[in-house]
Amino acid sequence: MAQPATTLDATVDNISGRELDAHWMPFTANRAFKADPKIVTGADGMYFRNASGGRVLDGSSGLFTSAAGHCRKEIADAVDRQLRELDYAPSFMRGHPKSFELAKRIAALTPPGINRVFFVNSGSEAVDTAMKICLAYQRARGRGTRTLFVSRERAYHGVNFGGVALSGMQKNREAFGFGLPTVAHMRHTWLAENKFTKGQPEHGAELAEDLERMVALYGADNIAACFVEPIAGSCGVLVPPSGYLERLREICDRHGILLVFDEVICGFGRTGKAFAAQSFGVTPDVMTMAKAITNGAQPMGAVAVRQEVYDTVTESASDGAVEFFHGYTFSAHPAACAASLAALDIYEGEGLFERARAMSARFLDAIFGLADLPVVTDIRGYGLIAGIDFALANRPGLRGNEIQARLFDAGLHVKATGDCAIVAPAFIVEDSHIDEMCSVLRDVLKSY
Repeated sequence: MAQPATTLDATVDNISGRELDAHWMPFTANRAFKADPKIVTGADGMYFRNASGGRVLDGSSGLFTSAAGHCRKEIADAVDRQLRELDYAPSFMRGHPKSFELAKRIAALTPPGINRVFFVNSGSEAVDTAMKICLAYQRARGRGTRTLFVSRERAYHGVNFGGVALSGMQKNREAFGFGLPTVAHMRHTWLAENKFTKGQPEHGAELAEDLERMVALYGADNIAACFVEPIAGSCGVLVPPSGYLERLREICDRHGILLVFDEVICGFGRTGKAFAAQSFGVTPDVMTMAKAITNGAQPMGAVAVRQEVYDTVTESASDGAVEFFHGYTFSAHPAACAASLAALDIYEGEGLFERARAMSARFLDAIFGLADLPVVTDIRGYGLIAGIDFALANRPGLRGNEIQARLFDAGLHVKATGDCAIVAPAFIVEDSHIDEMCSVLRDVLKSY
């Protein structure tokens, strides 16, 4: 009788390339990883556990997902109860109570007027869904020629074809072509004169005038929406210059262009308020969100829109007809809804958005204290997120990949994009965690 397959024995001595071969890992140098695996086998609070049983401080909240810390029992219990009561419900022409409850809870957190929520399963799906909503809205209001999207260089809007087209990152598109042809890009907002600025930079608000240039070139009647991350996160934490987002809002209003904020990273407290729109005092028409929506415990994302956008789309269809031909098998999955509701309870009950705001100055002061290291060429940050740029090695990305691997071996996990390390701890972070984080960073970086 054949023996059942065994699970991976997660110890240093037993992890081999052969055991890892079957998994084609995402956004990973697979050959390098499998030659020297960085395996996590458990997590609790601010720490991962590595394959040898040691602790690794999580300096990036997983992938900006676990804002309340890892393995929260309240969320696990909520998911367990939900799966025992209702494991799955179709979301096409059917509903279940928790999806409506969650939509109402999210609408209470978003800026006033943004009160209709469409559920998806990831940030990438949220972005592509938002693009479709913008097209459906413009068509429903008799503006069917508005099919062009405006985004930015050094933007990241996920990995589906719509998001890749919006994104301004070379590596994410060079193997796949340009994706959708109807995207134009404004300049990014990084300027040399803003180096080592905490918070919003002083220079660069005039870069918003690129949107006016797009109007002059393509015509306002051909532009559906302008997509921006309030803080451009995955490409290196580019904080918007003072006045920049306000100016984009004014231009969009003047020309009938929808303004979309991609809040997949910033959403749910990263900037010290529920959403970056509130931190910066600028309200978009559409918002995407994911990651911390469930504290990373279940895959989920969402798109929130102004009621006028929802009403325009839904009222344009005949009675009884489907108004928006879009959705996913797992949209508003009961377990994901249960996880999100439990996460929101934690965020509210423990005052974690306020805690993120309170810890920001201490965090940023400590991170900016690394500016004296020769390999560090710039630091940017806002709230509980910061980007540290490294001097280029032989080719772009080589040093960033090497540093993040060395940091993990030294006991610190951070996300690296190109030659930038992105530090974004959970909101339960203590002074001791910040000190530990910066101590490991300094010990590794001083060797360069």
